[in-house]
Amino acid sequence: MIKIKQIAQPDKIVSFLLQPYPFYYQGKLLWKIAGLLFVGTLLFNYVFEPFEVYAPEHKMNYFWISFIHAFNPVIILGVFSLFKISSKAEENWTVRKEIILIVVFLLLVGIAQFIVRDIIYDNPDNWSWRYLFEEIRNTFLIGTLFAIIFTSLNYNRLNTRNIKKAGELNLLHDLPQPTCNSMVLIETQVKNDDFSLNIDNLLFAKADGNYVEFYIVEEKINKVVKRITLKELQSLLKPFPSIIKTHRSYLVNLRHVNSVTGNAQGYKLRLNNYDEKVPVSRNMIQHFEAMVNRN
Repeated sequence: MIKIKQIAQPDKIVSFLLQPYPFYYQGKLLWKIAGLLFVGTLLFNYVFEPFEVYAPEHKMNYFWISFIHAFNPVIILGVFSLFKISSKAEENWTVRKEIILIVVFLLLVGIAQFIVRDIIYDNPDNWSWRYLFEEIRNTFLIGTLFAIIFTSLNYNRLNTRNIKKAGELNLLHDLPQPTCNSMVLIETQVKNDDFSLNIDNLLFAKADGNYVEFYIVEEKINKVVKRITLKELQSLLKPFPSIIKTHRSYLVNLRHVNSVTGNAQGYKLRLNNYDEKVPVSRNMIQHFEAMVNRN
């Protein structure tokens, strides 16, 4: 009897789409991606000529046509760089959001390829619905293939690696627990708001614009909001090696970390007596591991 392999259940697909995924589209990393995308697209178009090429219409050498087609995605990525994403949105980035962004990106690239047709092709029908559809279709045919391969492989690579490393880091319970008072004066941007903080009672601090939320363990966990930047707070707490930066918006007290879990974005920290998890971003993983070993 022939057995037919069962197709993945919808709930499994939904679960995959909701998995955390790193956000790449900002800073130096964005331009590294742009460089790789440009070189890869240029070589692919020039070497393989994936679509029909009608040389009599060309206004220039095919290499320069391939160059222009490869440069358009870089321009679109440059436009993306103008839009700043909040730390909360970056922290909550998922596979689904990544796919939606890629779809928007490919659509814009397809439109850009259509706009430059008059520069590279001598065809009276350049500005027609037919060629608009053709450029968008061709962009999606190639872009979707590469996006699926890259997103799936990259997700599995990061997820597997970070889960494995998180398991190794779960020796954190061997860290000495808070036993004495370590008081420090926190000087805020509002003098009347200055206060003394017992470092041993600090779970973590979270940036919120020009303010910082302090999560402090007393009889219960209290949230205290003060006008101070996370950079200023980090400078004040520099003498305390157990207080480390795990994310651009978080400072965490290692001595309150209960366990570490991993996902494609990085690590998640579970803290004593606190339900929500605190992130360790992909860019901070090496620093976090070094500080854990040091402590």
